[in-house]
Amino acid sequence: MDHTSAASAGLDPTVPHPARRYNYWLGGKDNFAADRASGDELQKHFPKVRLGALANRALLQRAARFLAAEAGIRQFLDIGTGLPTADNTHEVAQRVAPEARIVYVDNDPLVMVHARALLNSSPEGRTAYIEADLNHPADILGHPALRETLDLDRPVGLMLIAVLHFIHGDGAAQPIVRELIDALPSGSYLVATHATSDFGTPEQQALYQQLIAQGKSDVWTRSKEEFTALFDGLELVEPGVVPASEWRPEPGAEIPARSDINVWTAVGRKP
Repeated sequence: MDHTSAASAGLDPTVPHPARRYNYWLGGKDNFAADRASGDELQKHFPKVRLGALANRALLQRAARFLAAEAGIRQFLDIGTGLPTADNTHEVAQRVAPEARIVYVDNDPLVMVHARALLNSSPEGRTAYIEADLNHPADILGHPALRETLDLDRPVGLMLIAVLHFIHGDGAAQPIVRELIDALPSGSYLVATHATSDFGTPEQQALYQQLIAQGKSDVWTRSKEEFTALFDGLELVEPGVVPASEWRPEPGAEIPARSDINVWTAVGRKP
């Protein structure tokens, strides 16, 4: 998409967006120069950041397969969808259960432009897309497309993959997650990943705070303690809170150093 087409779609290509930067790190083509510059700036200071993005994506696929194949989940709410690449949530889930239903949510208009790719459901199942912001969970939960696609009286897999760290402020993510979980029935699951500075040196942690203060990073890192608190009241699935690459890795997979990933992951079940 060129700048003229972007403007007609309501996009500002001069302002980087997390979904498009993530697409760039994953090797996609749906991004603008501002997104690439933002990605390169972060990678200059943190050379392994692309590994974290790849680990996030692989985790989403493993967790979606676990929910569909082992937990019996047939409904998914994926907030912070990002731009479509291979093996989105619905593709993974519907390979296990073709009747699975998925609602995607993102606040980037470019994702809406590509929604047709996301909505390519199996004939037995269904997908829908909502343009909304995680900061306003009531708007998501009350959206007609969600109510038409998902039955909130039946368990739902809530996917919050690499999105909560865009909510800035100590403790700011917890009430949002709580509002979403409270709306879901017993037997639902939360899957979340979150950037962290826990594995960085004191110098790296100080640098990251400086980048946030200067507006060069929009990622608000959280500690393991604060991330774990997002799962209060839920039953953690083994192996609990671990780096993304260490949550039920594929047999024989090479596990990178935690300092190369810098992403906490967990899956929890609502009793």
